Amino acid sequence: MKKAGFLRRSADKKLERCQRELIQTHFQEVDTMYHQMRGWRHDFRSHIQTMKVYAAEGDLEAIRRYLDALDTDLATVEPVVKTGNAMTDAILNSKISLARSRGIQVQADAQIPYKLKISEVDLCVILGNLFDNAIDASMELPEEKRLIRVYMDMKGTQLYIHFTNFTAGGKLQKSGGRFASSKGSGRGYGLIRIDRIVAENGGYLSRNSEEGAFTTEVLLPQA
Repeated sequence: MKKAGFLRRSADKKLERCQRELIQTHFQEVDTMYHQMRGWRHDFRSHIQTMKVYAAEGDLEAIRRYLDALDTDLATVEPVVKTGNAMTDAILNSKISLARSRGIQVQADAQIPYKLKISEVDLCVILGNLFDNAIDASMELPEEKRLIRVYMDMKGTQLYIHFTNFTAGGKLQKSGGRFASSKGSGRGYGLIRIDRIVAENGGYLSRNSEEGAFTTEVLLPQA
């Protein structure tokens, strides 16, 4: 019994350490994204002055080229998703930016309340792990087949989270009632942490593997 208790505590500590590192990574990604946005705003006055010079010279073609370049640059830092909840916006947009930098198409539709019952840390762990797993799986596919779909909404008093990503190979098999992680111990602990958070919040979790796709659904009571 003592040995079993020691092993359980050791596993819990390792899990907590992995998740602290993961959360720190998520926040670093968010911070990087917002630094990019602040940098773009800082340069805005210079952009205006440049276009004023072109306008004074009557060079409309130069203005068009400059505006096209700005439009492309802005697209790299402008938030893609605006859910109504600040933490969710930060995590989703940083992960979408990361996915797109790796040639992964992301389709996201999320509308949720400004305030949620679930803690921001727990929400960060759930969304961060789901997105990281989807990105890892997508990287096994050729670029033209990489796709992640994210949907979040309120179903009555429950927060609904749905992730789907295309996968290489056939249907995944369960081991001990779980889909095994192929990305090392860190990812496996991430899945366990999601399970615990959902259970602690009295929620519902479903994972489903089909030919060429993997889906995760989460329901979390907010009342």
